[in-house]
Amino acid sequence: MTFSEENYLKAIYHLTASLETEVSTNAIAEMMETKASSVTDMLKKLSEKDLVNYKKYQGVSLTENGKLSAKMIVRKHRLWEVFLVEKLNFSWDEVHDIAEQLEHIKSEQLINRLDDFLGNPTEDPHGDPIPDANGRIIKIEKYLLSELAENQTGVCVGVKDTSSEFLKYLDKQEIALGSQIEFLSKESFDLSLKIKVDGNELSISNKIASNLFVKLV
Repeated sequence: MTFSEENYLKAIYHLTASLETEVSTNAIAEMMETKASSVTDMLKKLSEKDLVNYKKYQGVSLTENGKLSAKMIVRKHRLWEVFLVEKLNFSWDEVHDIAEQLEHIKSEQLINRLDDFLGNPTEDPHGDPIPDANGRIIKIEKYLLSELAENQTGVCVGVKDTSSEFLKYLDKQEIALGSQIEFLSKESFDLSLKIKVDGNELSISNKIASNLFVKLV
């Protein structure tokens, strides 16, 4: 596959994973920041390679071959992110763009050795699951912090928003993967939350809470 074909497969994978349904060419065009006509041309190519199910004016979904191929691209991306953070000391807001380039490396042997070298991690630095060499994904039960009830406690296991701006904000607040977060109260006026992070009390907006995943403890 070309880099462009891999990028389209990954985009469709992320869209169908979040929506759990077929996606439109317009949704793909928006994610890829391109024209719908360009998406249509690419979908025809991917369909000929048995990577997507595509019929004009109908939704698009990945074939089994397409799903596995997309998972392998995601696997490479997330393993490289782990490597960049753990071994090269990049911060979690710096690694996405670099991993976007590294995910196109073709060597399966290299990626499997990288996986073993890192200790076969199951999550990337943002808490997203890493598919194994067979495409299997270990899922954990997680909730958005905004969904918790008062006095519930959870451990931060991921972020919904992976933008550099959001991750830098979390760094300033000393919120990271593994942080223990206790939900103290919610303000009825603007839905802001009072929380305790590893023993330190602070207030955050509902927008922030709606982008933090926690596992209940």
